[in-house]
Amino acid sequence: MKTQLSDLLTPEVLHTVKGLELVARIVVEGFMSGSNPSQSVGSGQEFSQYRSYEPGDDLRQLDWKMYARAERYYIKQADIETNITVKFILDATESMSYTERGISKLQYAKILAAALAYLARKQSDSFGLFAINDKGIQTVLPRFEQQQYMRVLDALVALEAHGSWQKNDNPEAVFDHHGKELIIFFSDLFDLDDDLRRFTARLKTPRNEVIVFHLMGTDEMNLAYNGVYAFEELESGRRIRVDTVAQKELYVSRVREWIRQTRLWMLEKQINYHLVETGMSFEQVLRDFLKVRKSLMR
Repeated sequence: MKTQLSDLLTPEVLHTVKGLELVARIVVEGFMSGSNPSQSVGSGQEFSQYRSYEPGDDLRQLDWKMYARAERYYIKQADIETNITVKFILDATESMSYTERGISKLQYAKILAAALAYLARKQSDSFGLFAINDKGIQTVLPRFEQQQYMRVLDALVALEAHGSWQKNDNPEAVFDHHGKELIIFFSDLFDLDDDLRRFTARLKTPRNEVIVFHLMGTDEMNLAYNGVYAFEELESGRRIRVDTVAQKELYVSRVREWIRQTRLWMLEKQINYHLVETGMSFEQVLRDFLKVRKSLMR
């Protein structure tokens, strides 16, 4: 992370709306200034139909596969994509309080959500926020209004990790899909009864896109400790003593297999999966995100 940004990643800054807004703006501006111009995004488009080539048409729009089949030149026409609704969903369970190098998973998710909301606002998309744990569900319904960004930031600042995943029926506002939607879910995907999988599967419809940011700590993934430690499960409080040297190989193997199986399951459900280590720079995460989904910028 850049020094200018890392100096701001403190509780005193992140626990204020102005502080979180400043961090989000620095992340986005750093991402924009460091992007290759070829990666800049034009208007989102959807395929509409083919028509015959006419002199003066943009040759870049020629469909060479159609030419190979029909031996005639065709232009692939597209309709301009209308603005979309972006829903940010945060796992606010106690396991998201896990911290490495001074930043918790939840704080990392808050910054990413704030940065992506900043981009959504610039594009004039409506956006909202849903934060879920067994204490309740915090909701900022999607809107496009001047004050919506501040509403979302205010909710993010107030959000705390607590308890386990909400096992009761989730609010219909989360699943009330109208028109084009981009759903972005931030979670470490830790649960005991596959509640998170069922929830994530329910988010996906044929008309929307779902992106999951799977947040993990680098030390957490690699069991980067030497000696015998007592580890506490944050959501249940259960403790277990582990000889990290003896168990490291098996632990790392199981974590990698879990991640592999999770990725495959998401692929089967047509859900975009991003594994994010909380030591990664926010700018790099945004660049990786942009390779998959380009509608937050125009």
